[in-house]
Amino acid sequence: MAPIAVGDSIPNGTLGHFDKEDELQQVSIHSLSAGKKVIIFGVPGAFTPTCSMKHVPGFIDHAEELKSKGIDEILLISVNDPYVMKAWAKTYPDNKHVKFLADGSATYTHALGLELDLGEGGLGTRSRRFTLLVDDLKVKVANVESGGEFTVTSAEDIIKAL
Repeated sequence: MAPIAVGDSIPNGTLGHFDKEDELQQVSIHSLSAGKKVIIFGVPGAFTPTCSMKHVPGFIDHAEELKSKGIDEILLISVNDPYVMKAWAKTYPDNKHVKFLADGSATYTHALGLELDLGEGGLGTRSRRFTLLVDDLKVKVANVESGGEFTVTSAEDIIKAL
């Protein structure tokens, strides 16, 4: 399957997350994105070094700026279960805007065409590192990394595109 690209409509899919009442919810990407301008960014895994120290903090730190530029939702997707994503989210007590969404079986990541086989390293199927700017379900910007790089998917990179 070809990776999602500029001009494509994002597929619908259901991901898990914990709401403000600490209840496990299943939510569709389309319900979070239809009629809105959203950023969807994916990382290889919760608690991994680049994801935890660079990628996610950048979106948390720049969330207010992104909101001021018209972004309605900032959605983080990782191939982890909802309980891991909940624990990871708690390590960012200042986060007010980034939603941590679990794609435990990589179903949605596969639908995007952005899966990464890290089986040789014992990590199984993961997500490539990516950032999508989506306006009413249409991809306007698609930044996807090669391998383990972190060169085009930061919050700063997407701010430049706004």
